[in-house]
Amino acid sequence: MSDNEAPPPTIRSGYQEDIIRILVATDNHIGYLERDPIRGQDSINTFKEILQLAVKHDVDMILLGGDLFHENRPSRDCLYQVMALLREFTFGDKPVQLELLSNPDDGRAEGYSFPAVNYEDPNLNVAIPVFSIHGNHDDPQGAGPEGALCALDVLSVSGLINYMGKFDLPLSSASNPNPVESDPGISIRPVLLRKGQTRLGLYGVGNVKDARMHFELRSNRVRMYMPSDKEDWFNVLVVHQNRVPHPPTPAVPEGLFDDCIDLVVWGHEHDCRIVPEPVAGRPYHVTQPGSSVATSLGEGEGVEKHVALLQIHNKEFELKPLPLRTVRPFMLGDVFLAESAEEEGFDVSDQIAVGKFLRARVNALIDQANQLWDERNAHAVEEGEEELPRMLPLVRLKVDTTNVPAMSNPIRFGQEFTGRIANPRDVLSFHRSKARSAASRTATSADQPELSIDDPDLTTSEKLAKVRVQTLVQEYLAAQELQVLGEAGMNEAIRMFVEKDDGWAIQTHVSSALRALMKGVQENGEVDEEELDDVLVKLKEQHNQEYLEKAKTGKTGKGKGKASAPADSDADSMLMDVDAGEEDGSDFDEPVPPPKKKKAAPAKKAAPAKKGRGKKAVASESEEVMELDEDDDEEDEAPPKVAKKTNRAAVLSQPAKKAPAKKTTSTKGKASSSGQGTLSFAPSGRSSTRAAATRAKGKMANVVEVDSD
Repeated sequence: MSDNEAPPPTIRSGYQEDIIRILVATDNHIGYLERDPIRGQDSINTFKEILQLAVKHDVDMILLGGDLFHENRPSRDCLYQVMALLREFTFGDKPVQLELLSNPDDGRAEGYSFPAVNYEDPNLNVAIPVFSIHGNHDDPQGAGPEGALCALDVLSVSGLINYMGKFDLPLSSASNPNPVESDPGISIRPVLLRKGQTRLGLYGVGNVKDARMHFELRSNRVRMYMPSDKEDWFNVLVVHQNRVPHPPTPAVPEGLFDDCIDLVVWGHEHDCRIVPEPVAGRPYHVTQPGSSVATSLGEGEGVEKHVALLQIHNKEFELKPLPLRTVRPFMLGDVFLAESAEEEGFDVSDQIAVGKFLRARVNALIDQANQLWDERNAHAVEEGEEELPRMLPLVRLKVDTTNVPAMSNPIRFGQEFTGRIANPRDVLSFHRSKARSAASRTATSADQPELSIDDPDLTTSEKLAKVRVQTLVQEYLAAQELQVLGEAGMNEAIRMFVEKDDGWAIQTHVSSALRALMKGVQENGEVDEEELDDVLVKLKEQHNQEYLEKAKTGKTGKGKGKASAPADSDADSMLMDVDAGEEDGSDFDEPVPPPKKKKAAPAKKAAPAKKGRGKKAVASESEEVMELDEDDDEEDEAPPKVAKKTNRAAVLSQPAKKAPAKKTTSTKGKASSSGQGTLSFAPSGRSSTRAAATRAKGKMANVVEVDSD
């Protein structure tokens, strides 16, 4: 730590009866490479170690920051092992010390009587409650409250975890023609807990599209429900978003959250940065536990893996990194072959000499990995733990082949290390870091196009940041000069196939594009064979331009939307097309022409889940229901009833305040369309079967009531 850095937050003093102890982990990616004979059980073994650490350190709860599963539809074996481990280590006779002060029915399964928080269920014997949000790998698929389900929903209704941070989006853009008017944004409801004199507010936001999250934050459309005495609570926000920009994918700025937050637990980023980092101009800190299993062989995964032990006493906290011993050691090396040949005195055209040199480098990395494992074991034995058998390490040697005429097959090279490393097939990674001559660039074929990651001015970390499927596919397809399929639509289909594991995405897009081309050719009448190529190219460019315009404006409900993923049952309910390039959100402020609204009416009738929302929005007569107040401005032109700038969060109490304002917005949940950069948190009029506020029952004696200032 340098002299200018502030010391990490610590708890100066406090009674153990008042300290809340939380084990924090993110990005477990259970099921990654589960069919690999060597690495297949890595993710589940590390998850078991995490649960064992929770028992060892006698924590009050476990907090997971998303991507518990690597796939949206985990295999039966994967789901079986996770459920068995959760039952083995989180159930028992140990009493839960955390008193639930919020409504235990908030977020419970519609139509069932058991509470949403598992240890409030008298039929379950929970010892360590687990709270989790979803990530981008295990996010809900399907639209609306009836279909937006994921593996975490299964674990939640089985009583094994407490699923938080989920909200429902409109069924389609056709039933939601104006997002600003009919979609109130993102509402975040807390889980309020107390242990002794320490009170904890737990806020979770499952992964959403980064462009949408950024839009919601800068447009004041994120509402956080907080107790009236929110200054006396320690508030933790759990998110799963890009923290660092990976062009063309945007990131969520870490300085846009509410000032009442004390700590942000950041998921999705895999490099381990557990030590709390202050945010410039904000009172809160950010901790990033990173992944618990390496899902790539990049620099970020090379950092030692840890989970965090978070301790909270009133408004003070401290974080302690806990190393994970079951993670394979990962060694990453870098070789510039031309320079190494000059230093070592071998010819780069001699394949035997080059292979001998690379073999020596890989052996050195293996020795380093084994030494690291032995050091881990020695330290564990000193701490009184048992010694673990040595695991095969992960080794990656990046070889710069600039000015090298040819290289041998990397897979054949890796076969020599079978039984010594866990990844023999991809131990070598060839790349060229310098631009080739102008003559060679002109001779570049479509099969080997120049990609942006070959830019010689980029550093290694910048190149790794550019290794995005979406970018590489787009550049590769652009070099092919496709005559039939548009690059934009094909790029999106491949992205869905890779990132969402949608096996039908490419086939669906190709079939749709071919039908559109055939229809276009038929509309031109009889076409000569010589002119057919020109007609196809024109139609392809026309369809590609239409696709780009629809994707830019986000109005794809009548064109692309009908044939694309949002109309299917596998659509991502957390996605919403938002124009990230528009800073003022003008696309959402434009009034929708009346004819379009008339066309959208039948789509509303075809979505029965919307009726459930309207019915759920009707207020009950119970005295303990949290009545919510609309603090947001209705439109930029409406000056009255502007929310106080000092009160940036909606507070829960005083039931009947501003009832007329609530009536005007309860049916469609109108939200502010302000484009200001500051956050304005206010309760939403929207309700759903999962994310809406369900009403408290008479058995709840300690429900915190909320108030509006």
